Amino acid sequence: MPFEDKKKSRVTLIDVARRANVSRATASLVIRKSPLVGAETRARVEEAMRELGYVYNMGAARLRAERSHTVGVIVPNLTNPFFAELLSGIEAVIDAAGMVVILANSGDLVERQNMVVRRMREHGVDGVIVCPAAGTEPAFLHQLAEWDLPLVQVLRQISGEVDYAGADYADGMRQAVDYLASLGHRTIAFAVHGPIHSAYHERVEGFREATQSHGIDSGRIVRVPNQIGEIAAAAHLLFDEAERPTAVICFNDVIALGLSAGLYDRGLKVGENFSLIGFDDVTDAEAMRPRLTSVSTAPVTIGENAARLLLGRLADPTGPPRRVVNETILHVRQSCGVVPGSEP
Repeated sequence: MPFEDKKKSRVTLIDVARRANVSRATASLVIRKSPLVGAETRARVEEAMRELGYVYNMGAARLRAERSHTVGVIVPNLTNPFFAELLSGIEAVIDAAGMVVILANSGDLVERQNMVVRRMREHGVDGVIVCPAAGTEPAFLHQLAEWDLPLVQVLRQISGEVDYAGADYADGMRQAVDYLASLGHRTIAFAVHGPIHSAYHERVEGFREATQSHGIDSGRIVRVPNQIGEIAAAAHLLFDEAERPTAVICFNDVIALGLSAGLYDRGLKVGENFSLIGFDDVTDAEAMRPRLTSVSTAPVTIGENAARLLLGRLADPTGPPRRVVNETILHVRQSCGVVPGSEP
């Protein structure tokens, strides 16, 4: 059922007052924690609020039609430089619109994400941009629809019925595999980590389809630790099978940075006798030596697109859902080389 059909009227203070059998003025005094209200009446009003799911909007003193000019942004990991670039794109557009961003980190935990979005609603944000935590169910989107809280999914998606800004991960993976195949690589691994979500599936499926198109084994998917400090020591996982890979594509540049160190420790020279490709192409890619070949997903542009989608949704709350998916581009630098004895 479309989300528009799921929307319900927002529970009002009048609804609470009727349920508690008090006046609206009394219910308002309870909300404002006035000492003029007796304990029994206060308890009755608070129980009515819980039963009806009433959430106090801290901006309720403003006219209902007036906006707070704030936008909530929830991301799963603030330590990954990718999200810093994404946020810079969001803030540029939101700031130009005369609005302010309230940022929160979900830690990729559904419960924390749900708590954060409730608090943002209480503070009266006009809308939210969310990179959904892994395991987020459609009920999360249904709840925001019932609250009439505009939402844009970014990077990951739960439903096609809600606005989304992302990148063509599968095509980026195809470009990476095609490039390695052109250099003569026939044994290619894909290093992944972290939780499972839509972007994970799109990259894995893109890797499998691209390798199969070249007649290359598509099952060399290696899971490495989440923490960058532990990835280097896990480089041996690439070589645990009898047929060792000559190249690896990484789920993101964080993995590429860690594996680059681990390969060095094993006596391998990235760009000479082993090839390495990152994904996302954040600014750190230029700082690595050799410089990292990486698939650019343009996180700043994705952030800008997400912010524009939200502004458009605020202007037209009932319009059809929109999707903006960036093209991905392989930026070739120095971390890949020709397989000895092959003809590129």
